[in-house]
Amino acid sequence: MRIAVIGAGMIGVSIAAEAAARGAQVTLIDQGVPGAGTSAVSYAWVNSNNKEPESYYELNLAGLEAHHRLAASGADWLRPTGHIEFATDPEHVVELQGRLERLGELGYPADKITPSYARELVPDLLIPDSAGVVAYFPREAHCYPSLYIRHQLRRVQESGVKILSGVAVENFREAPGGVRLGLSDGSTILADRVISAAGRWTNTITAAAGLGQVMTEYQEPGDVTVGYLAVTNPLPTSIDRLLTTPSLNIRPDGGGRLLLQALDLDATAAPGADLRPDPSLTNEILSRLRGVLGNTENASITELRVGERAMPADGRSIIGAVPSVPWLYLVATHSGVTLAPFLGVGVTAEIMGETEPLFADFRPDRLLDNAPAVQLAAPRKPGQQ
Repeated sequence: MRIAVIGAGMIGVSIAAEAAARGAQVTLIDQGVPGAGTSAVSYAWVNSNNKEPESYYELNLAGLEAHHRLAASGADWLRPTGHIEFATDPEHVVELQGRLERLGELGYPADKITPSYARELVPDLLIPDSAGVVAYFPREAHCYPSLYIRHQLRRVQESGVKILSGVAVENFREAPGGVRLGLSDGSTILADRVISAAGRWTNTITAAAGLGQVMTEYQEPGDVTVGYLAVTNPLPTSIDRLLTTPSLNIRPDGGGRLLLQALDLDATAAPGADLRPDPSLTNEILSRLRGVLGNTENASITELRVGERAMPADGRSIIGAVPSVPWLYLVATHSGVTLAPFLGVGVTAEIMGETEPLFADFRPDRLLDNAPAVQLAAPRKPGQQ
């Protein structure tokens, strides 16, 4: 089987690697270079925490476990060190306590711990003894997307996958023996099946196939598609796991650097903006950092990124073949980092004629047949509704 995979981010390289491993003749196409799109600007939290409805929880849980399986013999791209979250605001306390109870009923590893134990896990954590609820999610992890993509690219290259970088797919033409993809460099490729893993560029692919839009596109600063990520200088602070606090989300970013996220400060985030750090924004982020983590007095923001989310039009993942265009299979999701290794296996299985039950609630025809008029809310800091 000849398979063309469009998009060489975490999902695309995972699918290409698995399809090649099952004997397919695979061409991996990216309009830029592998890993330079959405995967490069992600907080990269691997989890099934606060995922609703239950079918989405089960899908993300499968992704979390797929990461652990893939990394079982050692991996430099996954840090399975867990996640701590604590709440002090009344609304956040109620929400976190309810979430712990709900996750406990589902059998998800989620423990209520004491502030003193949280300080054992993160020695520099500045957490008040009066914190309302402190939660520990030991199975969760954070990922370094570029290292994950490197790992999968090695598999891809060893399997003989053809990689085309710097070329975009411009059109499709059904042809004897399959579908012909017209590329921006004037060349064409003949394939039996096309898998779009183009993320936030999926609407370009559906348009080329004569279909409607399925993704939410950027409209204004601070909307659901964008958010800031701040990177610090190397710091001597002791933290090796994800940390969610009332004011700031923190995770290690390698070499002593930290990756910071403050969802309530995203109102001015915009793609392509001038990202020379705005002093008022970075000073607020640094003030919050010093309030929750010790040994950060000399912290500075060395890079301010705008993460751009791949967000389906109704907020739910898109996974499946297009009934009206049987050679096209669409994959697009906001949870790409968590789901990537599971999607690699599951999408390949479906292309080979099998059915993945966990994909049942996420088929693309729900959007292609009747695009919803949904106003998606931007992510909020913990406890906010």
